[in-house]
Amino acid sequence: MKPMRRIWRGIAAGVRARPRLFLAVAALVFALDLLLPPLVLSVARQPVDFFTFNPWLRRLPEYVLSSRIPLSQKVEFLPGLALFWFSADSPYGGTEWGFAVDPTDLARFLATGLLVAGYFALWLYRRDQVAAAGWGLRLGRPGGIAGAVGSVLGLSTGPCSVMGCGAPVIPVVGLAFVGLSSGTLSLLAGLSRLATALVLTGLGAGVLYLGWRVGGGLPAPAAPMPRPAMAAGRGSGD
Repeated sequence: MKPMRRIWRGIAAGVRARPRLFLAVAALVFALDLLLPPLVLSVARQPVDFFTFNPWLRRLPEYVLSSRIPLSQKVEFLPGLALFWFSADSPYGGTEWGFAVDPTDLARFLATGLLVAGYFALWLYRRDQVAAAGWGLRLGRPGGIAGAVGSVLGLSTGPCSVMGCGAPVIPVVGLAFVGLSSGTLSLLAGLSRLATALVLTGLGAGVLYLGWRVGGGLPAPAAPMPRPAMAAGRGSGD
């Protein structure tokens, strides 16, 4: 069996075995990526008091279909277009903090959610697969721990677009601490992008590895046996 075919076969088997779990975990991670940063900033800095969708979005179809704007300009502009944002006003005037989400952020949130959901679905399938073969569960435990750590690390180090902080992109947790210099914020921005790339790469590698293992020759986990139906004529006499 070709490697990629084996991997995709394993991934498909793991997701099909637990479709509800897969969708629930993906939705949960996506929601946390979206809502956890404003929550952290509200607790650490100033409570959020404003939310809005970008009013310019009503002109988006006109912009996309315009023949006067070069395609290269559209490709450069659209990934960084703020779709909506949360913010909090400073007691001294101006903006205390802001958290904006653009299409690139949404794509990253979705990719993280799908990778984490796929990882756990495959890990659970592999655990049941190994148990069905009588090999014990020790092989699957480190993977589950790594997946949990990876998902938490991804949420805590993910970069976000912010306003009024002196840097275009910094980690949400870093933004929670006031009084940082512009140089420190720039360093945090670089570390954030690197950490996010490493987390996504690690999760992706884990999914591919588990897909390879699941797609191998071990038997599929046994499905729970249905409860036997009571015979229609039982108790009516011979």
